Amino acid sequence: MLKACKISYSHKKISILENIDVTINYGELLVIVGPNGAGKSTLLSMLANEMAHTNEPILFKKKTFEDWDQKELPLHKAKFSQQNIADIPLTVMDVVLMGRYPYFNSIPHQSDVDAALKSMAETDVVALKSRDYNTLSGGERQRVHLARVLTQLENDVENKLVFMDEPLNNLDVLHQHRILHTVKNFSERGNTAVVVLHDLNLAAQFADSIVLMQKGKIISHDKPEHVFTKEIISKVYNFPCTICLNPVNQNPLIIFGT
Repeated sequence: MLKACKISYSHKKISILENIDVTINYGELLVIVGPNGAGKSTLLSMLANEMAHTNEPILFKKKTFEDWDQKELPLHKAKFSQQNIADIPLTVMDVVLMGRYPYFNSIPHQSDVDAALKSMAETDVVALKSRDYNTLSGGERQRVHLARVLTQLENDVENKLVFMDEPLNNLDVLHQHRILHTVKNFSERGNTAVVVLHDLNLAAQFADSIVLMQKGKIISHDKPEHVFTKEIISKVYNFPCTICLNPVNQNPLIIFGT
């Protein structure tokens, strides 16, 4: 689905990413983890073609992003960003319908409204559709923007790609799991998701593969059980931990502390 080689990025002579290679498969849920400042969000933005680079071209479905028709590309890939505009004088429905802008010129079709309602149901914000966006809590706004991104990819295109930068911010436990189940279902339909998370145990539970970063480099890229070991995690996070098996699903369970 996506292949990038020798990705490097510096800002004011400070190295943020250093010579990174990454290949992401069709139908894969890949989670990027690592300490603060590891370069996770920068890598995500580079892979999503949001930042200029002089590296070897990034290939998406065997084509460079420059080779894609820019009107067609939004039907194939979307990105949820960590930062969103704070003040949006629109209703929740209008905000979610922003994700349908590639599909209509001025007035949304019924199919666009239906797509929006479907995504809103997945993020549990249908009851908020007539609310003023600016009256929502932080968690509610987060779920509205997640619905906006999901509705952008509500189409008949095969093998779609979604990037998500810390999509669980401000969400309670119920909605964290609900969103990750939605993303997992998305990938199980042959699509691909690349997600930045801080919660290692949620990453272990849902990810097909993990990219563990530290200081702009990939320390490990493998299945969760191979990345989440006591030796690797304690060293990268500079904090002691214990690894055991989650009794519910047998995934690695990380417990920090002595």
